[in-house]
Order: sequence, then structure tokens, then C-alpha cells
Amino acid sequence: MAAQTKVAVIYYSATGITYQMAQAVCEAAGDAGADVRLRKVRELAPDEAIRSNSGWHAHRLETQDVPEAMVDDLAWADVVILGAPTRYGLIAAQLKQFIDTTGPLWAQGALANKVYSAFTSTATSHGGQETTLTSLFNVFYHWGGVVVTPGYTDSSQFIAGNPYGPSHTSNNGEIAPDAVALGACALTARRAVLLGTALKAGMSG
Repeated sequence: MAAQTKVAVIYYSATGITYQMAQAVCEAAGDAGADVRLRKVRELAPDEAIRSNSGWHAHRLETQDVPEAMVDDLAWADVVILGAPTRYGLIAAQLKQFIDTTGPLWAQGALANKVYSAFTSTATSHGGQETTLTSLFNVFYHWGGVVVTPGYTDSSQFIAGNPYGPSHTSNNGEIAPDAVALGACALTARRAVLLGTALKAGMSG
């Protein structure tokens, strides 16, 4: 019997919007038969900044038991799905800082030949959703990964409107991900697991 496909879902979330998307990704990957790890990246903001925002502070307490991501999680995984809100059309610094610690694994070739995908959220409509996702894809290309997106592979994607990955507009954290955004998360996770499993089987066969 073939070993389960291993999926690492690694995210950053300030007020919980991206975290909810990460949970949807994990659930769908698990339903697809994968062994799933959910990991948050380390917070870089000072405590006083976090305490000044009630939503940020509440979410920090809510997720205090979620393990922090380590580079070993990337080495372990067959499929890696990263998520972060956008910052000026790029990923949040917290996720970028984690990515910047992966040099030794990259140099060993340990990040190559895995499946990668991504998801994001923004405070305002558009707000850099597509550029944030494609900026993450540039990282995956450097790693030698296989990038999987939802594309327009399901009719729901014509409503979601973003072929690059799941995305959501939160109105500054006030609107939780809706069924369309969560559906895109699930579709992306299923595709990533499917293709990750096929790639793993092909390389071992």
C-alpha cells in the first residue's frame, strides 16, 4: 500500500481571515486522503502593536496552540501550500522571513520536485491578490517545484475569478471567507493532493 501524500499548509494570519482559509485547505486535503500538517509562521510584529488591535490580539490567543513552522516541515512534505495576506501586492513579511530561512534546504535540492500552491486575502477589492500569488510562484520556481493552481477547472472558478489561487476580500478583516473563497481553497487542495500523489508515484515507480 502506497504511503499517504504528506501536505504542509503553512500560513500567516493577523486577524484570522487567512487562518480560516488555511483550515479549509487542510480539511479538503485530509478528505482527499493526505497526511496534513497545519503550521503558522512566527509573528514579527511587536506585542504593543498586536495588543492595539483587538482582532489581532484575539486571533493570536485563538491560535496560540498552532505549532510554528520549521524548515523540516518543508523537507517532510510532498505538497506545500502557503498562505498569507498581501502587503502592497507582495506576501506579508512574516511568511517572507520564513522563506528566507530555507536556503540550506534549497542548496541541497531538498525543495525540488514537490507540488506547491498558495492562497491569499486582501483588505480591499483586488488589493494585490494576483501579484501576491504570482510572487510566491517565483519562489517555487527557484526551488524547482511544480506549481498547481485551481485554474478554471471547475465552474465555481468563473465566480471566484482568480485562476492563480484562492483569494478573498475581507473589508479590513470584517468579512469572513465566503463559500466561494472556501470552495476555491478546497478545489486547490484537492488538485494539489491529486497531482502531488501522481508525482510521488511517478518518481518512486
